Amino acid sequence: MSWNSLPALVLDLDNSVRRVADSEVRRPLQDWQESVRYGCSLRELGRLEKHLTLPPEHGCLFLGSGDYHHLSLIPLKRLSASGEAFEIVVCDNHPDNMRYPFGIHCGSWIYWACRLPAVSHVHVIGITSADITWSHAWENYLTPFLARRLTYWSIGPDAPWLGWLGRRQYCRRSETADELLAAFADRLATARRIYLSIDKDVFRQDLIRTNWDQGVFEKRHLAQLIQACAGKLTGVDITGEISHYEYKGILKKLLTRLDTQVELDISRLPAWQSHQHLFNLEILELLKQAGY
Repeated sequence: MSWNSLPALVLDLDNSVRRVADSEVRRPLQDWQESVRYGCSLRELGRLEKHLTLPPEHGCLFLGSGDYHHLSLIPLKRLSASGEAFEIVVCDNHPDNMRYPFGIHCGSWIYWACRLPAVSHVHVIGITSADITWSHAWENYLTPFLARRLTYWSIGPDAPWLGWLGRRQYCRRSETADELLAAFADRLATARRIYLSIDKDVFRQDLIRTNWDQGVFEKRHLAQLIQACAGKLTGVDITGEISHYEYKGILKKLLTRLDTQVELDISRLPAWQSHQHLFNLEILELLKQAGY
């Protein structure tokens, strides 16, 4: 069965993903918002994984807000269990490799993905966040770099502290997104199997609106990247929808404030979500053109 004939799968945690296809498979999971949104214990993530009844095969996976990006680990674990090596390409404005003492969260999941046995390398592309600079160096997990399994591809910010680890080459910095895509396309030429994870906070805020601070990608940059992955994609997920949730627990209220999550004008959510929906359809068309 070709990827084009497989239905999209929506993990509907926050009511942010509108219907993308008549054939889509949708799992209602709103009751899990408080426990897994932003972050959760590894045990809680395992509970959700056991709760989910997923089709043996599916097309593009929609996770909702970027607050759920750590749920990418669920399909990645399934793919890794096959034993066949693959690389992960993550479009994201943030490194998602930051220390988190309470289990796993949307900003730390890359560390756990790098530990999966079949993952040969992880590339985080499109970073403009200061999370990789000197002032935040101590917050980044180091073992993925020591194991030579992670590369940051940034536009502007740099991670010179990687030189102290003898891993300076694992941060590839460019001045513009065009330069970055050109350099990354050369690297992709050697890849054989790719799992693509798209967080839409990698795009300019005037193009699409998300829950987090955003990068500088334009649609054409994603189109170039997807085309460079043509014939190699073994899985795709999309996060970065826009939604709003008031946490009941004090810890998550505090953590999200400390993480300077973007304050939203709730009255504009319907318009932003409509725009997001049209953008999702465009991404699906790009994937279809690339044979996924």
